[in-house]
Amino acid sequence: MLPEKKQVLVADDEANLRRVLSAILTRDGYEVHAVEDGKEALEFLQNHHLDLVITDLRMPNLDGMALLREVQAMDLQLPVIVLTAHGTVDNAVEALKLGAIDYLTKPFDQTEIRNVVRKALRTRDLSQADAPIEPSALTRSSPGARYGIIGRSPKILEVYSILDRVADSPTTVLITGESGTGKELVARALHENSSRKDKPFIKVNCAAIPKDLMESELFGHERGAFTHAISSKPGRFELADKGTLFLDEVGELTLEMQSKLLRVLQESEFERVGGIKTIRVNVRLVAATNRDLKKEIAQGTFREDLFYRLNVVPIPLPALRERSTDIPLLVDFFLTKFNQRLKKQVTGLSPGALARLVSYSWPGNIRELENVLERAVLFADGSIIQEDNLSQEVRASREVKPASPAIEVGHVDGSSDGLKEKVKAAASRIERELIIRALDQTSGNVTHAARLLKISRKGLQLKMKELGLREREEG
Repeated sequence: MLPEKKQVLVADDEANLRRVLSAILTRDGYEVHAVEDGKEALEFLQNHHLDLVITDLRMPNLDGMALLREVQAMDLQLPVIVLTAHGTVDNAVEALKLGAIDYLTKPFDQTEIRNVVRKALRTRDLSQADAPIEPSALTRSSPGARYGIIGRSPKILEVYSILDRVADSPTTVLITGESGTGKELVARALHENSSRKDKPFIKVNCAAIPKDLMESELFGHERGAFTHAISSKPGRFELADKGTLFLDEVGELTLEMQSKLLRVLQESEFERVGGIKTIRVNVRLVAATNRDLKKEIAQGTFREDLFYRLNVVPIPLPALRERSTDIPLLVDFFLTKFNQRLKKQVTGLSPGALARLVSYSWPGNIRELENVLERAVLFADGSIIQEDNLSQEVRASREVKPASPAIEVGHVDGSSDGLKEKVKAAASRIERELIIRALDQTSGNVTHAARLLKISRKGLQLKMKELGLREREEG
């Protein structure tokens, strides 16, 4: 089966430019849709799935900047490339600060447009696993609502505690965790809850950028610095000045780039590629990786001095299997989302289906849970998701006795307080069962039980007190 073509929308009021771009990208295997103004682009966006938008900044009816804002409101993960003339480069830079992934100055050559498009699509693919959750979907009572995070398990509460302390500081943060655990979400939370929130949040996925273009990506370049550098261009450090720069998958950097990054962190200054002017910036750096950087250091593929510069405040994110008590809350959110998108009215899961979700190991973490639930909502015949609606991988997980009678989760409009209470009660029941199991296996030894549950002793004691389990404590 052939992979589906990537869907690209080109919006420009110049007919000739639309034809040229469509021809170049069609030859490269993309499905291209062309419109002549921002209003047509927005209408197309609202009715079709897209992987990339390329828009001119100056268009009738709705200009490129307004279109960018609309795209940001609809889908933070949809990349936008802006096109600009030489005289409006400042506007293009402003668009990057607002969230555009890149810009091209007219006239541009074919190699340049191809490189920028490939980078944008690669970034989207890599970012899907950690897509932020819409804050509007979170209840005000959720402890992670201000951070856009769903969960109340002990490990997630520890993440909130770190965010409370470091969000409004200039300190460098290193976020670690498996793919799909929400590293970008936490990076955005750090920015949005800091005094820099009105300044740029600039993201670079280091795994999406070709190694030979990384220096230009981070530090910019001057005209003529290399082939196809037909105009000067600021790098991501310049764009993030006074704001936050998020380096995702920082473990992918070459040793040479690690050395150059270390210098910027030490001195807060750099030069563009091919330039002689030293540029100083005030940037809060947040880095993330799914690699074990200490192991990379031992293997000689990551600089130890850079690691300590990045790891000033570490934020380790738990895998979903380590916070299974949050699954009912996540289910509630995703059911509401997919009911709206798929025009369904699924109100919950059968006890067996919920037990399967809780017992599954979730190698793909929250992104995998989202995919499983989207499929389940789509194939559900009634209002309750059954075990047969779940994926084969989830159904093959070990047998688990349901912890409670029928549990309903989610609601078409997500507004039922009674339903929220059911979700909270379901989470408490699952937490209680897991803690009782751990205490039974360790003869009531809280220290050993905490180790089994992979939480701190203090965190377990607080949870035991909350659930009325202190009488089971033996040591």
